Amino acid sequence: MTEAAAVLAIDGGNSKTDAALIAADGSILAAVRGGPSNHQTIGSERATRELIQLVRATAEKAGIPADGPVAAHTSACLAGADLPEEEADLLALVESLGWSTTSAVVNDTFAVLRAGLADEGTHWGVGVVCGAGINCVGVAPDGRTTRFLSLGEMSGDWGGGGDLGPQALWWAARAEDGRGPETELRRAVPALFGLSKVEDVIIAMHFGKIDYAERHRLVPVLFEVAERGDKIAQDVLRRQADEICVMAEVAARRLGLDAGGPYSASTGSAQPVPVVLGGSVVTARDKILTEAITSRLAATLPGSELRIVDVPPVAGAALLGLDHVGAPPSAAARLRDEARATW
Repeated sequence: MTEAAAVLAIDGGNSKTDAALIAADGSILAAVRGGPSNHQTIGSERATRELIQLVRATAEKAGIPADGPVAAHTSACLAGADLPEEEADLLALVESLGWSTTSAVVNDTFAVLRAGLADEGTHWGVGVVCGAGINCVGVAPDGRTTRFLSLGEMSGDWGGGGDLGPQALWWAARAEDGRGPETELRRAVPALFGLSKVEDVIIAMHFGKIDYAERHRLVPVLFEVAERGDKIAQDVLRRQADEICVMAEVAARRLGLDAGGPYSASTGSAQPVPVVLGGSVVTARDKILTEAITSRLAATLPGSELRIVDVPPVAGAALLGLDHVGAPPSAAARLRDEARATW
């Protein structure tokens, strides 16, 4: 049997959850993917079962006994840890499960931010996640943080895949019935479901023949139609870019980073503020969306440096864990290399 790992890393999301056991040198001992674990959407009992089963499977894959601690430290970055009381409750849960001697629970946005930062020095910047939903966090060089409620439409949010898919259907419906401009979405949306008219899609959803959750499948359709030059689809993506940028801009302003980061003696100017983007919507690196984000940030947050993560969020959780146990930058570098090959 293998000895307990240095870090148990968990990235829990709305559609999937990843767990990995990491050695002190940054090597990945085992990694397993499971289902969703956001307590806000699937309930606390189901989320807890998912996490327990996933950690057990990861430990078994690594050859570590799962009936005791599997790591020195647990770094859990979880969707649904939006408020301080939710973080406290989830931390109490993780600690009660006895996976490790020490534990930390933060929102999954922190994992994306850490994944996009250098491994040496102080870890600070602004991170925006755009997957099923949208969220943002900012960390100042002195450790101060800023966040948004990110609880959906009621807290002013727009721009995750959960919004883009319905927008594709909305514009397609209005094009078909004459209330809106013509758009290729009128043909592409029903084609996805093997139907001839948008009306057929809507009626099928109304009667439960097509689940409402299937609207998420329209996100790639929206991007494809935009790439072919459709103005309506492109306008939706530009709105998406605006939402991503305004979150980053506000976070930077709250932390006093809108004019750049700390003064750098080597350059004689303020350090650029890292703006890290993660989540399936942005890591697809769509040309229209990426160019729109780059253009707006250059104009409204000129002291920023755009970065799109190239490792999965669970690697960010693992990096936070390695930071906690005092691992050297070489361990972080090894983790990144293995993460790119593993996921």
